[in-house]
Amino acid sequence: MKVCIVGASGKLGKYMVQHALHRGYEVVGVCRERSIGKLDAFRGRIRIVGGATNDPGVIREAVAGCDGVLTVLVPWGVHQYASGTAQAVLDHARPDARLVFSCGWHITRDGKDVYSRRFRWTVAAAGWLARRLRVVDLADQVEACRRVFASDARWTVVRGSDLEEGESQGLPVWSRHVGDPVLESNLTRRIDFALFMVEALENDALIHEAPAIVGCRTPSALAHAAAPGGAR
Repeated sequence: MKVCIVGASGKLGKYMVQHALHRGYEVVGVCRERSIGKLDAFRGRIRIVGGATNDPGVIREAVAGCDGVLTVLVPWGVHQYASGTAQAVLDHARPDARLVFSCGWHITRDGKDVYSRRFRWTVAAAGWLARRLRVVDLADQVEACRRVFASDARWTVVRGSDLEEGESQGLPVWSRHVGDPVLESNLTRRIDFALFMVEALENDALIHEAPAIVGCRTPSALAHAAAPGGAR
């Protein structure tokens, strides 16, 4: 399988590169020119396309011939970086390619997610401050996902909980909706978020799903696994 990883130089992206290479995939990584050095550990093992990930020309070159595209939807700045990236991938990936996007729990597909008051306040406050400082625009990530959800592509949008570093604990468990008790621990290891992204490439059951994930060794996931029916 040939895979393009959009946002390969970031923390999540580098873990995805690692997992993809472990599976024997051919990897093309996309990152901004100034970040190419962050991929030195993979030099000679992957092809790197440098440039802004919301540049259609950069994405067109990178996804050519790829069976799957893994995209980190980062809402940098206030110039539609996330939505531009998503649109470029949707426009230029092969029609039959598996497209897997990453975002946070704050994204909702059908409005049935249930958020705590604290979560809603934190997202609202952080979003307002980040936009005020012109650093991040969470609304643009919402728009990016809206475009993905509306497309006919073979997409999956993986919604991550709070993240921590550490050795892999295994494939996270997931639910269709935030508010499910299995997700209560709200914590996933970043390396395992990347693992879920890469695994999704070959899991057709996740096509047109927006799984919200949590670490498989967290208290809420273990409690769910012990209950009748078990974890996913």
